[in-house]
Amino acid sequence: MTIRSFLLVIACTLVAASPVMAQMTGPPTIGYKQEPGMTSSTMPAALREIGFDQHLDRHVPLDTVFRDEAGHVVTLGKYFGARPVVMVFAYYDCPMLCTMVINGLASALDVLSLVPGKDFEIVTVSFDPRDTPATATAKKAAYIARYKQPGAAAAWHFLTGAPPSIDRLTRAAGFRYVWDQETAQFAHPTGVIVLTPDGRLARYLFGIEYGPRDLRYAIVEASNGRVGSAVDSLLLYCYHYDPTTGRYGVAIMRVIRGAAIATVLALGAFIVVMARSEKRRTGRGRR
Repeated sequence: MTIRSFLLVIACTLVAASPVMAQMTGPPTIGYKQEPGMTSSTMPAALREIGFDQHLDRHVPLDTVFRDEAGHVVTLGKYFGARPVVMVFAYYDCPMLCTMVINGLASALDVLSLVPGKDFEIVTVSFDPRDTPATATAKKAAYIARYKQPGAAAAWHFLTGAPPSIDRLTRAAGFRYVWDQETAQFAHPTGVIVLTPDGRLARYLFGIEYGPRDLRYAIVEASNGRVGSAVDSLLLYCYHYDPTTGRYGVAIMRVIRGAAIATVLALGAFIVVMARSEKRRTGRGRR
């Protein structure tokens, strides 16, 4: 057995012995409290139409045209090709949920040792066609002041677009939202999406707070091992992504197999040591 395999066994065993903390703060439609006894037929119509449809491993249309915060016309593909992309849909005048989503993302990013612009890009796309480069600039300034990692300003992009571009991208990503006439606001799900460098939808993380561990693993997996450390690769053997919860959990069977291998190795080492000790004693007795 190689040293890498042995370290993997140890890592899995330690994971199994440690408590696993839930990282998801609510379902994809967080932001509306469903009262006891309420069914989908009695839920407000707007909330019945929103949510995330997970189109895992599908490509988003990289030729879709937007404007960046400086007002330049860009295609979505400008931000792909070299590294994974963390994408979040938010409109810039949102009074509550969008701000909470981006705040949660910024908090998780602050903890990561991964480097923005080197290991990943961040793309925020407004789904409100009334947003402009000016509102995108103001929103970006607020978050760059908060997320002060080197390279953050160049790696975090805030886009606006026309209805056809917005509709094309949100449909491809499975992001369903509606305009709620009664509140004069958009009703929308909350979460972030991690995509591969070639534009495939890799992971959805739900809620308004994102565990740094989950975000890191999603970026490492989306990079196909090109981002992160050897320890990340080892631990990803012990964790797996659950699309129903949008977070990573312990892969129980892998941990059990790891613990079994560790036990066999320990017993084998004990037998070898005892056999050598007995051989030395026998050799001395013959003299």
